[in-house]
Amino acid sequence: GAALPAFRSALRQAGEHLKERFLAGVPATELVPARARVIDQLLGRAWKQFFASGDDIALVAVGGYGRGELHPGSDIDLLLLVGSDTERFRDPVEAFLTFLWDIGLEVGHSVRTVAQCIEEATKDITVATNLQEARLLAGPVALFEQQRAHCGADRIWPSRTFFAAKWEEQIARHHKFNDTAYNLEPNIKEGPGGLRDIQMIGWVAKRHFDASTLHDLVGHGFLTEPEYQALMEGQAFLWQIRFGLHILAGRREDRLLFDYQRTLARQFGYRDDDKRLAVEHFMKRYYRTVMELNRLNEMLLQLFQEEILYADDPGEPVPLNKRFQARKGFLEVTHDRVFKRYHFALLEVFLLMEQHPELKGVRANTIRLIRAHRYLVDDSFRRDLRARTLFMEILRQPQGVTHELRRMNRYGILAAYLPVFEQIVGQMQHDLFHVYTVDEHTLTVVRNLRRFMVREFRDEFPLCSGVIQRLPKPELAFIAALFHDIAKGRGGDHSELGAHDAEEFCQQHGLSAYDTRLVSWLVRKHLIMSMTAQRKDITDPEVIHDFAQQVGDQLHLNYLYVLTVADIRATSPTVWNSWKDALLRELYTVTSRALRRGLEHPEAQSERIAEVQTQARERLLAIGVPEQALDAAWRNLGDEYFLRYSVDEILWHNQSILNCTDADLPLVLIRPQTQRGGTEIFIYMREHIGLFAQTTAILDQLGLNVADARIITSTDGYTLDTFIVLEEDGTPIEDSYRMQELLNTLKERLGHPAAPPGEVRRRLPRQLRHFTFPTEVQFSEDRRNQRTIMEVTAFDRPGLLSRIGAALMACEVGVQTAKIATFGERAEDIFFITDAAGQPLHDPAQLACLRDTVIRNLDDAQI
Repeated sequence: GAALPAFRSALRQAGEHLKERFLAGVPATELVPARARVIDQLLGRAWKQFFASGDDIALVAVGGYGRGELHPGSDIDLLLLVGSDTERFRDPVEAFLTFLWDIGLEVGHSVRTVAQCIEEATKDITVATNLQEARLLAGPVALFEQQRAHCGADRIWPSRTFFAAKWEEQIARHHKFNDTAYNLEPNIKEGPGGLRDIQMIGWVAKRHFDASTLHDLVGHGFLTEPEYQALMEGQAFLWQIRFGLHILAGRREDRLLFDYQRTLARQFGYRDDDKRLAVEHFMKRYYRTVMELNRLNEMLLQLFQEEILYADDPGEPVPLNKRFQARKGFLEVTHDRVFKRYHFALLEVFLLMEQHPELKGVRANTIRLIRAHRYLVDDSFRRDLRARTLFMEILRQPQGVTHELRRMNRYGILAAYLPVFEQIVGQMQHDLFHVYTVDEHTLTVVRNLRRFMVREFRDEFPLCSGVIQRLPKPELAFIAALFHDIAKGRGGDHSELGAHDAEEFCQQHGLSAYDTRLVSWLVRKHLIMSMTAQRKDITDPEVIHDFAQQVGDQLHLNYLYVLTVADIRATSPTVWNSWKDALLRELYTVTSRALRRGLEHPEAQSERIAEVQTQARERLLAIGVPEQALDAAWRNLGDEYFLRYSVDEILWHNQSILNCTDADLPLVLIRPQTQRGGTEIFIYMREHIGLFAQTTAILDQLGLNVADARIITSTDGYTLDTFIVLEEDGTPIEDSYRMQELLNTLKERLGHPAAPPGEVRRRLPRQLRHFTFPTEVQFSEDRRNQRTIMEVTAFDRPGLLSRIGAALMACEVGVQTAKIATFGERAEDIFFITDAAGQPLHDPAQLACLRDTVIRNLDDAQI
């Protein structure tokens, strides 16, 4: 017992000392082995207190600790290797391990004989991998050597099976991170391009070549010196981050969470500038590092594959042309000077991969040659007609476009050929809306466009698939996709700057003046369709006429529609939902109709209302609704109602409204999935000023997100309100119990209009806490429809809408319509509002009251 305080204090002091040295700028490459040495000494001393020198038991470091690498929060993996009988040492082993935990060490341990080591390692490749990195700390050398000999590659897991199993393991691990190194909060150990990928190379090398260090691979001709340096520099940078993460978290933490990104960026000396935040500079370096490590890992594993799996059979080359041949399903150069002699062959590789879908990949030695000759892609290369023709051919192929653009990006050829693309490689936007770097997002947009063209995926987006089949030149959409965000992070309007870059590209690549203008227009206007759908009232014929005028003709609309859907879907897996799908589909359909009518004959509101009334009346009379009752009900509904609702919705409402008396109110109707893509709730009851606040509070408390609200008041004082709601994961309500709960809660609570709305108590998600910003409220006038427009930009959080509703109620303002749009952490909500008399808000005092109350309700509320 007396030794406990001394050991505990020694461990604490060593930890403090390492932390001070790290904060003083000593690199992690020095501190990681230093921590392992400290632990070696402590364990060696502790061991002597429990075991005698002649005991038949050894203390062995395995795993990362076996390699002599320990980060502040890393587990210390130990094997207690026993000569024959594990029972004999049960008590001292338990006492030893308890002592280690008591002094504050996180230990992972196993107690095994040599025979058990062989048995476990044969069953489980993880055990075999851990033992491969074993290092003796204390106890008999002979026993340790015996274990080493019996678990070597010649006995269990020969290098071929070991390699195949490790390769499978890596594929599965990368899948967990969506096969991209570009996650918003990446895992720096397990994610693609992370530390595990470097270790993977080391494990295979040790198993196959019996190499003790990665540098030994240079001697075996497997790694070039520059590649070895790149691996070591990448590892040093990731170690630096991991060491910092463990210190900041005070425990093991391998996810680079928002909580730590800004702190580490500051600590590593990054600073904000005019165009980018310090954290964006830091993360750009991070993404570029893991991308390079990912490339090296891919190339070296392929080399191993050729050396280990196919070593017995070199395969016969099959010529493809005089520069390239296929060997065993992989593309390779016919000789090492191909790229020197024919520079354009650096692009030809990717075209051949598209034209020969039977090929499995590019041979590792050819990948290495491509990397070594990237410097040849200079201005004269880009001016070469052969190169330009090849690049356009790559975009025009019927298959493999996405695959090969991604490969071009991985090998660094895309950034070399398009210098403007180089600027967005690894460029992250520090928000929750864009979850990929700009280059990854861009290539995902191309992938989405290509997916619309594939027969098997036709059911995913039937309208997009139909529209893209009608595009005369789909490659123009791919070029627009490549350039739509190319100017992100440069300062200025990225749509304008990108349109200029796209125009230059089209001119250089021989596109006609018409096609060039079309591509440039698509890049300049790539946001207008989503903005119109999400921020404007698309039931208003004038909004549609304005949009149709901007688009001009059906061809421009077709290109814009598929690009918009592909773009939103590539922003984040959670941003796209059935509601946005329905909204864009509706905008596309009504704009097509407006273009067919001709822009010189815009549809008047009165025409639209008359058409809807005629169709709805016919269908209601056909199912036996009495004509007098219908006329009496419609007399009070006003034009707004027939403008804002479809024939189908009017039918649904009126069948119930005409059958209910005041005693039955509030009338609440719900239908699960509608043309509008969400669950539709319709409420009919006596109008009162706090209704919007009360309803949104109830929906919020039930954990539902409101996507759209339409509030219409009849001339005799009834309100006809529709809310489109989605579950938190962006899907309509599917559970019938949940639907019933919603119906009962709304009927019960709305039946007591005087009751206060109640508080929303959902917790703010962790990620959102890092993106708070002050609320902004702006007013403008919608003269044509006699109402005021209030735009609220705030950071999204549970209860946002009901707090805005409470502010409207407090200032005695009524809501006609609300457009609710959320972009990651930013909520951009638009309310069309009037005063108690149904008029626009002209009183400056009332506007000031409303602005102040909204801001107070949102920004002073406890987050």
